[in-house]
Amino acid sequence: MNAWRLARRLLSGGGALLAVGVTHALGQAPVPITPPGVSQPPANTPAKKQPPAAPRKEPVGAAAKSPPATPAKGGVMPPPAASAARSPAEPAPDLAYGAFQRGYFLTAFALATRLAEDSGNPQAMTLLGELYANGYGVPRDDQKAAAWYSLAADRGDPHAVFALSVFRFMGRAGGRDTEAAMGLLNQAVRLGHAVAPYNLALLYLEGERVPQDFAKAAELFRLSAERGTAEAQYALATLYKEGQGVPKDLVEAARWLAAAAQAGNTDAEVEYAIALFNGTGVAKNENAAANLLRRAANKGNPIAQNRLARVLATGRGLTRDPVAATKWHILAKAGGASDAWLDDFVHKLKPNERDTAEKAVKTWLATLPPRT
Repeated sequence: MNAWRLARRLLSGGGALLAVGVTHALGQAPVPITPPGVSQPPANTPAKKQPPAAPRKEPVGAAAKSPPATPAKGGVMPPPAASAARSPAEPAPDLAYGAFQRGYFLTAFALATRLAEDSGNPQAMTLLGELYANGYGVPRDDQKAAAWYSLAADRGDPHAVFALSVFRFMGRAGGRDTEAAMGLLNQAVRLGHAVAPYNLALLYLEGERVPQDFAKAAELFRLSAERGTAEAQYALATLYKEGQGVPKDLVEAARWLAAAAQAGNTDAEVEYAIALFNGTGVAKNENAAANLLRRAANKGNPIAQNRLARVLATGRGLTRDPVAATKWHILAKAGGASDAWLDDFVHKLKPNERDTAEKAVKTWLATLPPRT
């Protein structure tokens, strides 16, 4: 895949792509089971909105039943004096983030509001912005979200600066402002935000909002990759593989593919598996390659399913299994990955083997969650 096609594919989500990293960053805090100071009665009340990946019912205690008063002046609580000290009973930001991560949005709102009011905690302000931006536990309100993000950004919180950049790119809480968005995105990079350099690199790769510059894109991908962003690790590997923006280096490409694959990036899993199978930039290891292909195939990746079918058909890397090979070939074809060699392989199987494989496909499909 060349760098231009990589940019088009990664940017195909438009503004949605730029939103990557805000919620992810908020989910890094330790997760308490029951936040201290928030009572949890037996009766549960559903949260107003749940993210698709983690539907929860929220225990509603006194704090959640009676949330703090609505902030003044356009929905934003004026910042407290800089000298305000946290009281011993004040909840730590990690508790609010922990509630957020578990889907207890009303509890997260109550804890974060208390922190924002009592001590002007910027992380709590960012969390409030995230709750309003997504309508988690409270009605979605872009103006309140932007106001909370702005307060946190003024206090130097990189996640808030990044979130404001996303808002400016997408035209939320006002018109689109590319110049302001770019300024905020660069500021988030300087403040150490992990995903901001990745997004800025994509813009340099695409060359529409800024002059195309593969070397600059590679530099930013590296910065984000070193900060642990799997997507950036995969993108940097692609540039090394193509020799665009950096000297062509298959060893470096394999190294970054390995990092991204270990972090769970499906595309990287497939490409690193192929590199392992062929010994491209890394020591040849067919068994490790096959196991990576199985992981990506189970996620529904058609290319991985196709390669896994070939592995099982030939017995290279895994024990030969014609029925399993047929199953994965059928699934890969359904996903658009056709293969004439495997068609011929399946055609030569005994009828009972093909029937068993087709039943296995139906069983596998039945385990998948319904598409929305």
